[in-house]
Amino acid sequence: MTFPRHDGRRCLELGIPGPSRERLVSLVLSGSKRATAGLLSEYADEDEQVETVGEEQWLLGPDGSPVVLVRFTRVEIVPFDDVTWEFAQAEGEGFVDLDDWRAQHLGFWSRWYGVPVEDPAFPVLSDTPVVCCWFDVVG
Repeated sequence: MTFPRHDGRRCLELGIPGPSRERLVSLVLSGSKRATAGLLSEYADEDEQVETVGEEQWLLGPDGSPVVLVRFTRVEIVPFDDVTWEFAQAEGEGFVDLDDWRAQHLGFWSRWYGVPVEDPAFPVLSDTPVVCCWFDVVG
């Protein structure tokens, strides 16, 4: 599986389709959300390259259609435990601190992979590489 494409560009899908995606797209459109995180392993699984600074992608809405074009302004790959508060705040989802950011992301990945956090097969450990992407809306 690869990232969806529209008009020759890769597309960005946030969260899980449905209310989660609706909320995240709304946060982008309001200007609150200017960053997103993914697991580096997901890029390998989907045979995709990590975003690059200057790359533009369509943000997809809950129905899978393009909503707005975003441009990546900063991309870092860091261990899960080294994600910064600066990044967590840029995600714009109302995290109260880094522990909250970590707990909510672990919960998301647990639901996404269908594996409890406590399960040895859970794919996220303290040193798991996380792709931290900052972006701006360009139109």
